[in-house]
Amino acid sequence: MPRQPLRAALRLLMLALLGLVYRVRARGLGHIPARGGAVLVANHVTFIDALLLSRLTPRPVRFVMDHRYYDHWALGWFCRLFGAIPIASRREDPARLAAAYDAIDGALAAGELVAIFPEGRLTRDGAVGEFRPGLLKILARRPVPVVPVGLRGLWGSRFSRAGRRQGPWRRPVSVAVRAPQRPEAVALPALRAEVLRALAS
Repeated sequence: MPRQPLRAALRLLMLALLGLVYRVRARGLGHIPARGGAVLVANHVTFIDALLLSRLTPRPVRFVMDHRYYDHWALGWFCRLFGAIPIASRREDPARLAAAYDAIDGALAAGELVAIFPEGRLTRDGAVGEFRPGLLKILARRPVPVVPVGLRGLWGSRFSRAGRRQGPWRRPVSVAVRAPQRPEAVALPALRAEVLRALAS
């Protein structure tokens, strides 16, 4: 099956499966630019946050993800199909880190949406951690709008690290998108505050 039809078929399957697990309410999707490069930044709560956002966004999104998931024997083909960008820390693999920044810059230059989880890791307590400076490096190379996104209601679900695998099926979840931030005005504490406002809205 060609790449595009397979991607479309898998997206429909994701819609169906996620609909069985979560009852999603989305607000502010109109804040996502209709065209041109932009970076979506969201809090990171579950192992399937990327799937959830892919389901909701009107445009295809390329997610920056930990290289260990990208290289996983069972997940790698899926990640490559959807154009995920693997990243490693400088300590782990400086060459791969540089390649990730190049790939992100190329995607933004081509007018694509790129999504990152700027905490750099899945939350272990449900709280939003501090944002790491990788986003600023991205914007220094390619100044594009930054769109804050808040994912609420996912902590404690089956795919989080809440220490349990229970909770209701069709769990209510909300996704709130805030107005894009100008790249020259982005500061990490203020951007994190915007994500927190999205969570509270």
